[in-house]
Amino acid sequence: MGQVETTSNVRRGGREGTHRIRRQGLHETLADSLRERILNGEFKEGEQLVQEAIAMEYAVSRMPVREAFRQLEAAGLIANRLHKGAVVTSLPLEQIEELFDLRALVECEILAHAVPRATEASLQASRAILAQLEQAYHERDVGSWGALNWEFHKSLYLPAQRIQTLAVIQGINIQTDRYIRLQMVLTDAVSQAQEEHRELLRLYSDRDIAQTISSMRDHILNAKQKLTAAIAGSRTGPK
Repeated sequence: MGQVETTSNVRRGGREGTHRIRRQGLHETLADSLRERILNGEFKEGEQLVQEAIAMEYAVSRMPVREAFRQLEAAGLIANRLHKGAVVTSLPLEQIEELFDLRALVECEILAHAVPRATEASLQASRAILAQLEQAYHERDVGSWGALNWEFHKSLYLPAQRIQTLAVIQGINIQTDRYIRLQMVLTDAVSQAQEEHRELLRLYSDRDIAQTISSMRDHILNAKQKLTAAIAGSRTGPK
């Protein structure tokens, strides 16, 4: 990506001046690419990410790599370790469980505000995204599962119009995305996820607030239970 240059004319004291604004987008594109490679498991837990090597691989200078690393660190995907530099984070099981408990708490809370405000247009959007997610399941397009799963959940929450809550939920989902993919691959949980999503959307469409919240809580906590068992097995299994 190159630089995007914007020119604006501003009058001050009767004089017209030209202001040029340069926007750097390279580091954001780089962060997106590295994030996906972490989430899909190409970069493993504990693996070191070397700035020079990443810069050479993407044919960029080290400056956008440093900026991308800052974004990934803020998202909890990498951390700076003494004598090692940037490494892919490895969350203890207790912290993964905590993230899913937070998801259950906050996502159920926002649903209580979203269900009564859902419109036919928002429901159609949710149905369309769910169809894309199921297609990705069918095609075993694992790389798309996380993003589409989040888009489906987000579509259910958007009618609540609670921007700050949604931002918190998205941050949690970024941290749990790679573990959700791992759990679904290791336990072949695709069919169950598909059934739970369909039931969740049915209850949501019926405007049944209590049952929708109950379904969402079960959906998240069931995933947590299966996920922690799968991760524990993968971490203690043969290397």
